[in-house]
Amino acid sequence: MIAIIDYGRGNLRSVQKGLQKFNFEAVITDAPAVMAKAKGLILPGVGAFGDAMHQLKQRNLIDAILGNIADGKPFLGICLGMQVLFTRGEEHGQHQGLGILPGTVVKFPPGLKIPHMGWNQLHLQSETPLLRGIAEGTACYFVHSYYAAAEDPATVLASSDYGIDFAAVVGRDNVFGVQFHPEKSSSLGLQILQNFGGLVEL
Repeated sequence: MIAIIDYGRGNLRSVQKGLQKFNFEAVITDAPAVMAKAKGLILPGVGAFGDAMHQLKQRNLIDAILGNIADGKPFLGICLGMQVLFTRGEEHGQHQGLGILPGTVVKFPPGLKIPHMGWNQLHLQSETPLLRGIAEGTACYFVHSYYAAAEDPATVLASSDYGIDFAAVVGRDNVFGVQFHPEKSSSLGLQILQNFGGLVEL
């Protein structure tokens, strides 16, 4: 069972439908006890970094997230759910993130139209089971005004280009994150959800 973490932010139902298309059991929950029974976890999200961290704290979900990751369970952050994996975010002030991956979430530089919205290509940086079957140049659907400036280049599994190169897929050990929305990225986006489900079932 995959737990889709409900903290009041994100396209929870579309992520759930994407997983169910491949017959993965997926439940939407904000209960740490349910998360503890899951074999993998997904943290979706849309909105602002600081607000997301506030909601996670209010719902007592931070310790549950960190504990499940420490237990080695596959974990996937989507869009804002990827951004909060990093050390801090600069959206509307300075905010502490989950600190799982080193780096800062910063705004795209002046002169670029934001949000960065629409289809953009992935440039693969290293092999990862999350991107199995995904070819160089595959287009996915993005909606974001901030991006993760990773401090460790090894955590950037794929990049994209919007005026600058930015991290589109990140990961280390059992933790992964995608800046785009796989659930809105056609069949190849759903392939990424299928790949994650396969990691959970290993």
